[in-house]
Amino acid sequence: MPIKQLNRYADMVVVCSGDQRYGGELTFEDNVLVGVLAGELKVVQADRTLCCAVGDTLLLPRKQPATLVKSPKDGVAYQAVVLKLPTALVRTYYVETTPAPVGPGVHGPLLFPKSPLLQSLFASLLPYLELQQQLPERLLAGKVAETIEILRSLDPTSDGVLADFAEPGKVNLVEFMEANYRFNLPLATFSYLTGRSLTTFKRDFNKAFQLSPQRWLTQKRLALAHYQLAEKKRKPVELYLEVGFENLAHFSYAFKKHFGYPPTALVKQGDGRRPAVS
Repeated sequence: MPIKQLNRYADMVVVCSGDQRYGGELTFEDNVLVGVLAGELKVVQADRTLCCAVGDTLLLPRKQPATLVKSPKDGVAYQAVVLKLPTALVRTYYVETTPAPVGPGVHGPLLFPKSPLLQSLFASLLPYLELQQQLPERLLAGKVAETIEILRSLDPTSDGVLADFAEPGKVNLVEFMEANYRFNLPLATFSYLTGRSLTTFKRDFNKAFQLSPQRWLTQKRLALAHYQLAEKKRKPVELYLEVGFENLAHFSYAFKKHFGYPPTALVKQGDGRRPAVS
């Protein structure tokens, strides 16, 4: 089962581990840095998927939905160090530092290969889990500044993620939902990310799709799952998290209810044709 190690005196550091495949959807309030110590981490976004191995580090932007799938590798449990970069402290850093110019669209996750600087950074964070008193604010600010300096030295385009303090504005609802339907997020989060109140989101959604949000989301996720099973020859256990279901049992139940046959029927048949309805 997944385990989280954290300390209330330094809650910006978490060590996550698990000896079975697990994951879920997240939208971070702050930028987050993830260092993979063991196992594998897959990050699924609307337009791409990143696979992280041991030694890789990933900078995940705030306010962007993603599915994180964590898996053991070669008999070794997954383990990662997670560092939250509080937005207020990141903003303070950039008050005195001019961000490097970056091209348009440099706002997605950034993958960093193994680096002595990052290894040293994560090693310095682990003792924080043993603190018996609150980490002083100045030390926290110093650690955030150190982290930013390391990331900028390894990849100047880091500024495109770190120095982006914009809040979500009103966007095209249809385009956003078609790109992000696989993420199993609360409707309140979807409404926020599209720049709407929850009431306005539901009204605009029903007008655009003529379905309730939950019914439309379920249908879209099941259609994607069917395609992955029939055309890509994937197994249910490999994809249920990536298409927005919290557990395999719920996915299998919803799939059979919608299509009339279980997802395993496509795996057994293997040729992508529609199985006979039992």
